[in-house]
Amino acid sequence: MPGTAPRPGGDVWPGAAQPPGWPGGLPVPAGTPVTAPGADPLAGHPFVTAALPGADRSRRPLLTALGVVGLLTALGVPLGLLWAWLAPATPVRQTPAGAVYTTPQPEQPIAADGWFSLLTLGFGVLAAIALWVLLRRRRGPAGLLAVTLGGIGAAVVAWQVGRRIGLSTFQRLVETAPPGTAFTKPVDLRAGGVDWYGPLPLPHGNLLLAAFGAAVTYTLLAGWSRWPSLRPEPDAAWPPPPPGFSSAPGDQPAR
Repeated sequence: MPGTAPRPGGDVWPGAAQPPGWPGGLPVPAGTPVTAPGADPLAGHPFVTAALPGADRSRRPLLTALGVVGLLTALGVPLGLLWAWLAPATPVRQTPAGAVYTTPQPEQPIAADGWFSLLTLGFGVLAAIALWVLLRRRRGPAGLLAVTLGGIGAAVVAWQVGRRIGLSTFQRLVETAPPGTAFTKPVDLRAGGVDWYGPLPLPHGNLLLAAFGAAVTYTLLAGWSRWPSLRPEPDAAWPPPPPGFSSAPGDQPAR
């Protein structure tokens, strides 16, 4: 095509003139100074060098992964507010010995765990789908790790935000309310938490459901991807038909 330069693989560089010495200037004779004319046939053509393998050595993939983890972790705040709004608080009554449940075996704590499990699991699934669709050029192990760590961070933040809504009021009533006063205990988790092994926190229980849903969903999307590299690739062009071949209506069948 006039005014275009071939890419490796047969494509062309759109809208760019043929670089000098490409490919006729390669290889350059040994001992030629790098500043000599024609020594670097790709000089002045950043659209060529940017497409060569290993040309992009920036830290953008790492920064993108860290940004995903931070964004998902921050989304744990509205997730925790939603959990505190949906999950029922547990009714308690003040006694001379302290606050006790109004009923011997209340169902509200179980409902709070159930709501948290459903919300965080759904959050992980949606986060994986959103990451897969929006960051198509960053698909791969880094994306899987980012969405998994982000799911853990979002679940921990949601737990801490939700359980602290109304907690100060509850503690004040436990300390100062007269016997017989009825009030409610804020939501909290009974099937999950964080254990500390020295300085290392280890979430467990339903705090891991967001990461589980995100990892499984992202892995399934990768398994069903039509591209081996997981990234969208341009479809290969069909070769031109042989002379005399046509598929127009009414044409004679090819022999």
